[in-house]
Amino acid sequence: MAKKKISLFECQHCGEQSTKWLGKCPNCGSWDSFIELNQEQQEVLKHSSKIINTTSKAKPITQIEQDDVTRFSSFNDEFDLVLGGGIVPGSLTLIGGSPGVGKSTLLLKVAGSISKSGKKVLYVSGEESAGQIKLRANRLDANHDDLFLLSEIKLEEIQDELLRQNYEVVIIDSIQTIYSSNLTSAPGSVSQVREITFELMRKAKESNIAMFIIGHITKDGSIAGPRVLEHMVDTVLYFEGEASRELRMLRGFKNRFGSTSEIGIFEMTAEGLISAKDIASKFFDKSKAQSGSALTVVMEGSRAIILEVQALVTESTYPNPKRSATGFDANRLTMLLALLEKKIDLPLNNYDVFINISGGIKIKESSADLAVIAAIISSFRDRPISKESAFIGEVSLTGEIKDVYSIDLRLKEAQAQGMKKAVIAQKTNLKLDIKTFAVDEVSKMIELF
Repeated sequence: MAKKKISLFECQHCGEQSTKWLGKCPNCGSWDSFIELNQEQQEVLKHSSKIINTTSKAKPITQIEQDDVTRFSSFNDEFDLVLGGGIVPGSLTLIGGSPGVGKSTLLLKVAGSISKSGKKVLYVSGEESAGQIKLRANRLDANHDDLFLLSEIKLEEIQDELLRQNYEVVIIDSIQTIYSSNLTSAPGSVSQVREITFELMRKAKESNIAMFIIGHITKDGSIAGPRVLEHMVDTVLYFEGEASRELRMLRGFKNRFGSTSEIGIFEMTAEGLISAKDIASKFFDKSKAQSGSALTVVMEGSRAIILEVQALVTESTYPNPKRSATGFDANRLTMLLALLEKKIDLPLNNYDVFINISGGIKIKESSADLAVIAAIISSFRDRPISKESAFIGEVSLTGEIKDVYSIDLRLKEAQAQGMKKAVIAQKTNLKLDIKTFAVDEVSKMIELF
């Protein structure tokens, strides 16, 4: 009797698998995304999943020797900072971001710098011709004999090229355009992306090649393809920023060789993306004081950055007043507004409130709460705040102002930028030229205006 064929269906958005067809994916929520895999695709899937060496045996952890992680510089300070100190040979790094944010520009600039140091670099492009990349390389000053260009979308051809030269760095632009002839699905499909990433990972580990993969993103901001893609790589980096703005930020979301708390800040110039040298002046305006503007100091990894919080409070013409926040958590803004109504009796239920963090950066910590409150009160009362003052503190639901971590680094940065005063939760013993004012409750903030 013939063996019954087992059907296998796979979601083309996230890679979720099922033995029966489903109208809606239970993992990512996509509709009509399941397709049936044929026998050949199922065999390839089984082959790629067998990555365990059956001859290996478990050992006590006390007998395991620690790997010494070596690094070499990308000759870009901000890029090295996000990677954890430099590029690790044999690592696989995934870089995602919106179209036009500068992913290809940054990696081509880095490739040119590395090749000038004597290392052979291969730049594989599946989206542009070699002539188009040459035009960009001329603008970025990335021309060198050790930088090789390959315009190819077939995985087998890329693997053959890797055997011809002893490359130390390989850049794939982008993973969604590469396909393998072993699979019948189209480039960019879940099966193709998973198989190609596995092959590249295996080659990177075997040959000790540092590989960088550029990935497209979906409308919700996540990297297109199966979620397993991010699990397979060693490092996941995301580019943040808008193509219309000069400043771009590179943030780490996964890093097996370093911290994910660091960010790299770049500036788009005629020579491409370069490390932003004078970061302090990029995020706040040193001109005359205006109502609705307050300065704060946030920590991004080990770096203290001064940001300008802008607030606009105006009488509402709608039954339900508008609340909008750009670069700040909208839910936290609602909480702060409710707190101001209760503790200071501000009639904000009749006013529209808009908050904006200048420079396009998104605040991911609560130390800016005090600055947001100061900006709201300043706009409501139409009283300017001095540009020589900084507000640093977290606000609790009870109206208490709490201290934040690394207050010493924040105050030193504020002093370095010419600030004279800082409103914080508690007095400090630091010997600085900046005056500190302790405010422990929100109700006392009204005394400053």
